[in-house]
Amino acid sequence: MATLTAARRVVIKIGSALLVDRATGQLRADWLHALAEDVRWLKGLGADVVLVSSGSIALGRGVLGLPLTTLALEQSQAAAAVGQIRLARAYEEALQPHGITTAQVLVTLEDSADRRRYLNSRATMETLLGLGVVPIVNENDTVATDEIRFGDNDRLAAQIAVTVGADQLILLSDVDGFYSGNPADDPKATRYDTIEQITPEIEAMAGDAGSGLSKGGMKTKLMAARTATAAGCAMAITEGSVQRPLLALQNGANATWFTAHSDPQAARKRWIAAMKPRGSVTLDAGAVAAMSRGKSLLPAGITGVTGTFERGDSISMLDSRGHSIGTGLTRYSALEAAQIKGHQSAKIEEILGYPGRAALIHRDDMAL
Repeated sequence: MATLTAARRVVIKIGSALLVDRATGQLRADWLHALAEDVRWLKGLGADVVLVSSGSIALGRGVLGLPLTTLALEQSQAAAAVGQIRLARAYEEALQPHGITTAQVLVTLEDSADRRRYLNSRATMETLLGLGVVPIVNENDTVATDEIRFGDNDRLAAQIAVTVGADQLILLSDVDGFYSGNPADDPKATRYDTIEQITPEIEAMAGDAGSGLSKGGMKTKLMAARTATAAGCAMAITEGSVQRPLLALQNGANATWFTAHSDPQAARKRWIAAMKPRGSVTLDAGAVAAMSRGKSLLPAGITGVTGTFERGDSISMLDSRGHSIGTGLTRYSALEAAQIKGHQSAKIEEILGYPGRAALIHRDDMAL
């Protein structure tokens, strides 16, 4: 079973019902400030923390006086626009006393489905985490329509966990784990402490998407678990309404842990290695040696570019004899790569006319 004190990078999903009182539409400030204590505790242990938080529509609905019934799309988007400001401010005010800087990151399904956007999101998140910032991530409800929505924050949180290479994903829920049936209806339902594999039998226990206690039900949580664990990220479902729910989880609160069978970096490299390359770059001896030491591929080490590829595509890295030493996700198109090959990274802006990233392929985006 995983333990939070061993986590290197944690993604925590927070639902609207935990953050906003449904009856009044007001923020549950005491709960949020207690959660901030948990975030401070985790960061004190050396972990990076990302919060995936609902709540913008719930907060905005109250401000605008909209009914508690299902809202029309344009009403939801208006509520999100109003509520998002308040949500970001609430997190800032809760975490700032602990010396923690926050950032607001709004995404849609397109940002993970499109490789170029995915790489942009990953680079931004990596930079924020490297600077010690706690990103507050939410679906961009002000612009998202059904075609480009995740639809629930369980799956959004799982995708964010994959994007940032998290080793643990915690779903703070209104139920204390995964049960063999809905405990509200079935007194014989039993909770699983650990699930090693998501079998057809486990899937059958989840029922339909709307049958669980929380919005989306257990089916969406299983989908999130499948995404996370395949990427080397363990996932827990635990009851979130208690004060300091993360410390409670560490101290043995009821939960179900879904086991990851590899680490995030190894899973990511397998994913990259399985992609079909769209082109290739030839490396000089110095770059090949740098690759073997785990370095990123810089433009200065490239002697040739072949194929037609765009930013985010998989390309092969070849030595001077044409032998492949691995594949990676390029941060430049074939045209751009051809222009900057052989040049120092400091010259990229001068050559292309706009600033670029120092590496053509970052070490985290390659499989050797």
